[in-house]
Amino acid sequence: MGKAETVFDQPQFKDNTVNKVNNFTGEDLTADTYYFKPGQILAYHRHPDGDQIFFILKGQGTFYLDNGTEEQIEVREGSIIYVPKGIYHKLEANGELVACQATKAGAGNQARV
Repeated sequence: MGKAETVFDQPQFKDNTVNKVNNFTGEDLTADTYYFKPGQILAYHRHPDGDQIFFILKGQGTFYLDNGTEEQIEVREGSIIYVPKGIYHKLEANGELVACQATKAGAGNQARV
């Protein structure tokens, strides 16, 4: 029987940008892991055709939701954040941070201009 790999087995941090690693893409769902170095930011974006859930696995940061009014949520290991479809969101790391997301496959991705 095979061994399950974890997102901590081979962490993939990058100096110049938040690194997004796709863990799984199926017919209905996709899962990704983000690796943040201190101060790195996953910029504002939204998914017009699907909800998203973020799981903070390591570290601390600030999660932002903006549906006309910006809301700030302090997150830490164990935090789970639900992002309804079409809502702009971003994540800023206070230190080294690892977060996973689950998103409807084909949800689209629009950066805030």
